[in-house]
Amino acid sequence: MKTKNVLRERLKGDKPTIGTMSFVMWPGMVEVIGHSGSFDYIEFSGQYAPYNLHTLEDFARTVDTFDHMTSMIKIDQEPRAYLASRSVISGIQNVLFSDIRNVKDATDAVISMSPATPDFEGRVGLGGGRDVGYVPQGLGGIYSETSYHIKNTVDGVVVLMIEKKEAVDNLEKILSVQGVDMVQFGSSDYSITIGKSGQNSDPEVVEAEDYMIETAIRLGVAPRVVIKDWREADRYIRLGVKHFCMGFDISTIYNFCNEKGGSLAKKIGR
Repeated sequence: MKTKNVLRERLKGDKPTIGTMSFVMWPGMVEVIGHSGSFDYIEFSGQYAPYNLHTLEDFARTVDTFDHMTSMIKIDQEPRAYLASRSVISGIQNVLFSDIRNVKDATDAVISMSPATPDFEGRVGLGGGRDVGYVPQGLGGIYSETSYHIKNTVDGVVVLMIEKKEAVDNLEKILSVQGVDMVQFGSSDYSITIGKSGQNSDPEVVEAEDYMIETAIRLGVAPRVVIKDWREADRYIRLGVKHFCMGFDISTIYNFCNEKGGSLAKKIGR
């Protein structure tokens, strides 16, 4: 189990980060991404893809074999606390919370990633999961509560999706919640909540994203942007964005099949 969180360390050092998304829980896919040496973390998009508690551990365990990477999971809005807890216990260090709407949602997210100590007043207690080697030190294990469990939980990066009109309306209050480390704009869901479903490039949607980025930077919270291609980064770099998540496995496979397979099909007259 890792004793450092690469994403947390880069945030502390105000250094840029690059992540990528995966829908596939096969450890081999994690290894392929890791061997590229290009990414600081892999986000398992658990809000969309199937998984179970065993595959969460396999995902985290494989990411841990690469010193330059850490892991993240995107979880559903409910049951938020349970999913965050199970992810951390499995060894996934960072959590992206979907469908944040208000201060209470943001606070619940932070609490679900904070240790149950007087200082942090969180909900995460010491369990016998992978994050402590399955057996806490008091029961003969190698990890103690003070030396690892609390540090690992505190180091976990809390990322919030700002993807509802209500969240944009409450943005400054949400970003003022202590423990919120990073935010990401969700243009698809936002377009739905303003009655412009699918119009992700509509000026009102773009304006809301720019507002989130500018407000986050002003309040000391790191904005993260998802892009499909590295060339899309220019606009965001000009806005001050340093953190990007680029591409995901099933899209890469689809684009290959569509472009390469389609081109060959045309060439042979199929």
